[in-house]
Order: sequence, then structure tokens, then C-alpha cells
Amino acid sequence: MIQNAVGRLIPDLSDRGLVGFRGVDQPPLKSNQVAPAIRTCSEFPANGDKRVESLREALRMSGLRDGMVVSTHHHLRNGDAVAIQLFAAIRSLGVRDIVWFPSAVFPCHEELIPFLEDGTIHHIEGSLNGPLGDYASGGRMRGLAVLRSHGNRYRSIQDGDVHVDVAVIAAPASDHFGNCTGALGPSACGGLGFAMADAEYADRVIVVTDHLVDFPCVPWQIAGNHIDHVVEVNTIGDSTQIVAGTTVLTSSPERQRIARLAAEFVDAAGIVRDGWSFQAGAGGISLSFVVFVQEIMARRGVRAGFARGGSTKYLVEMLESGQLGAILDGQTFDLEGVRSMRENRSHVMTTPWNSYCAHTKGNFASMLDCAVLGATEVDVNFNANVVTHSDGRLLHGIGGWQDALLSQCTILAVPSLRNRVPIIRDELTTVCGSGELIDVVVTERGIAVNPRRMDLIEAVEGSDLPLKSIAEIQAESEKLAGGKPARVDLDDELIGLVTWIDGTVIDTVRRVRTRA
Repeated sequence: MIQNAVGRLIPDLSDRGLVGFRGVDQPPLKSNQVAPAIRTCSEFPANGDKRVESLREALRMSGLRDGMVVSTHHHLRNGDAVAIQLFAAIRSLGVRDIVWFPSAVFPCHEELIPFLEDGTIHHIEGSLNGPLGDYASGGRMRGLAVLRSHGNRYRSIQDGDVHVDVAVIAAPASDHFGNCTGALGPSACGGLGFAMADAEYADRVIVVTDHLVDFPCVPWQIAGNHIDHVVEVNTIGDSTQIVAGTTVLTSSPERQRIARLAAEFVDAAGIVRDGWSFQAGAGGISLSFVVFVQEIMARRGVRAGFARGGSTKYLVEMLESGQLGAILDGQTFDLEGVRSMRENRSHVMTTPWNSYCAHTKGNFASMLDCAVLGATEVDVNFNANVVTHSDGRLLHGIGGWQDALLSQCTILAVPSLRNRVPIIRDELTTVCGSGELIDVVVTERGIAVNPRRMDLIEAVEGSDLPLKSIAEIQAESEKLAGGKPARVDLDDELIGLVTWIDGTVIDTVRRVRTRA
């Protein structure tokens, strides 16, 4: 075992080309951008018609074999119907031990557990959560989960850490050449930015659509020049389910208070000003933050330059009322966002490369004045966890959380207790982000500013905000809970790795001994 820069013990994984987290300010590991083998136009129909009769046939023509890496994206969120069709087709071909490389998974993907159990899927390298995360937490998945943020997933493909053999893109609209978009069709889900790395770098790329349109599909989001085969199916899913789980405004008075305090903090700190920029996560508290900060902006006559992240009806209202200059949309979280992407020129699809990738000539994340995010745990040094519960179960996706920590002011808006368990701890169950990058923790019991950020402390000094040290908030929550939380008892068996945005290993995930 070796110790990384946040003090976590990780196994020596040098034989897999993996090194431990070295700190947030270290230069990048040397690497070169990779690319698939050159294809020529002579290999494809001169009339541009790439349609094949079924997904099974497209996989066969792609040369799918045992042990290959197959990728999918998650823009349909909990309404996705393509992954189950995909693995049913793979099973029918008799192909086994596939490494599934999704950009994220959702509760609807619980249907894929039988494919893990029968050997069709060997393991998942993606943002594991929900039923599949619970399955992996029990040590039932044969391979090691590797958790990567959205930006790190793109980087891992671009840099060659992961070689995608076959990418399958669920497209709400496509023409026969493979030009496709997520903004049109009965299953319209918004942008298809998470599929861009797969389209550009995979050896073979299959578009699956339930809405075939005449050539050209305009405006396309992914060009057909990247696509090998086009398959038409009855349905790719239910786009109404992109509004699912965490993407609902909180109704809890306690969590409303947290959101309001976060909005009042950014105002008091001088962050809310003409031209400012922000990202708010998909959680109920973060969504409520947008509502409260919108009220502050209206009262003061302030206009934001841009918002980055998942689009919602709240951001669309700001855009269309003139309070917001642009939405840089990485993922569309509701149907108003889908409509806006079709209708508003300033509502722009982005990719993880634009927004988050660490190995580019800059990205949008560091340009943000503020990011308001959630967390499952925070420690007294402002390190934070976003993937496991305090019992060690892998139930939450990593998403773009790590990437957004690079904003100029990162705020974690979190309740001090979850199910009467304090979330501010002496030591985290799993470290996902270093406290060097987390500036403020806002709870219903008060606001703790990282001592590293004296500029923020001075900016809000003398305000009416309930400012406290993180130790004070911890002590109050532990008193209410009747003491410190019990230390989680995890097995020695490794079931997953949490990587940082540069691909280094920041922590491990271990098997839960007693599953709830």
C-alpha cells in the first residue's frame, strides 16, 4: 500500500499504469492524444446510407468479441431503453465479459444485473450509483469499478487510458448518414455532449434512433462522419424521465434554508455582480439556490454572463427574461431545457471536453465565479465525498462534481445531518475531492468558510450571515445526533477506485461487510 497526497492508502497499481493522487497543483502526467485507425470513405456506401436492420447486426458488423469495451451515454437518464436492448443483443451473439463504459447509470439500469450475473458484462467502469452501485458494493461484480468524473471520462478516452471498441449512441433524431441530435424527435432529451468522446475516438460507432429524418438532420450535434452504422428501433426511451431523482426542487424547509443561505453568501461576498457566472448542481438544494439567487439578481438589477451545467426551467426563465446571457448546457435536466435548446441561440450544447477536460487548452470550469454542489460527507479539513454513503455503500454518481471544484468559489450546500447521522466527520469514508478546492460549506446550522480563503472571510465579515467554524457545526450536529458517528466497518476487498480529474487515484472503495 502507498499513501497519496490526501493521506489515503491505496494499492500499488503501477502495473495498470495508475499512480496515486499527487495534489491539485501538480503538472499533468505526460501523455499524447490518441486516435482510432483511419477509415476511408471507400469503406462506406457512396449514397451515405449506413442503416442496418438491427442492433444485433450492427454489433456483428462491428466485430464485437469477448472482453471488448462497449460505451453508452446517459442523456435519457432514468428513461434510457437502449442499454437493455444493447446487452440483450450482445447476449444473443454469445459474446461475454464485456466491459461496460457508461457515462452514468440510473435506477432503470437495475435490469442489467442479470447480464452481470450471467457473464455478459464483466464489470462497469462508470459513475456507479443506485441499484448497480449497491450490487457492486456487495462485492458481486467480478471486475474493479473505476469511477471517473465527466471530464476525466473524456480525458481517459482522449489520452488512451480507456480504448472504446464499440460506442452505442442513443439519438432522438438521426438521418441515414448518422448525423444526429438530441434536440428533436419524440424522445428529445437535449444535448448529446457526453457521447462526443465516444463518437470521436471509438473504433466503431453505432447510432440507435427511434426518429429517422431525411438527410440532412440539421442542426446536427454529432456529425455522421464519425458514425459506422445507423439502427432504427421502436423506442430509445422515455425523455420525460430526464426529470428524475435528484433533479427536483427541494420542498424541505431545512434544505430551503440551506439554499437561501448559499444565495445570501454569494451576494454578501460580492460574487453576484453584472457578468458573473455560476454552476449549480442537479440536487434539490442546488436547484433552490438558483431560485433564490434569481430573486437577489432581480432585486438588484444584476445580469449574469453565463451559467454552466445542466439546464433546467429555472435557468431557461433567467435566459428568456434577460437575467442570463447564455446557458452552456452539458446535460438537459427537464423538457423546458430541451425546448430552449431548440429555440434559443444562446442555449448551447457543450461537451465534457469544453467544460471539464483537464488535458486541453483551458476549460470552462475554472472560468466560473461560483459552483454550488452537494456532498455526502465533508471532513474538518474540507475534504469531501460524493460517491458513497457513510456506511460505505456506493450509491451516488460522481458526475461533474470533481471538475466543478476548479471554480473560483466552490460551495458545498449540505444538511448537517442525514437520517440523524452527522455528515461532517473527522475522517471521510471515501475522499473524492481535496479540501484545497472546497471554499465554503453551507448547512442549516451555519456557514463555514475554509481558512485558506481569507479573501472570502474578509468579504463577508460584519454581515448578518451565521458564520461558524466547521468544527463548531460538527460539534452541534454531533450533539443533536447523540455523539460521533460509528466508524464504518469495511472489508479489505477492493471493489472500486476513485480517480481524480487527471486519472490519478484519490481513493479506493471497499466491499461493505453487512449490506442493508
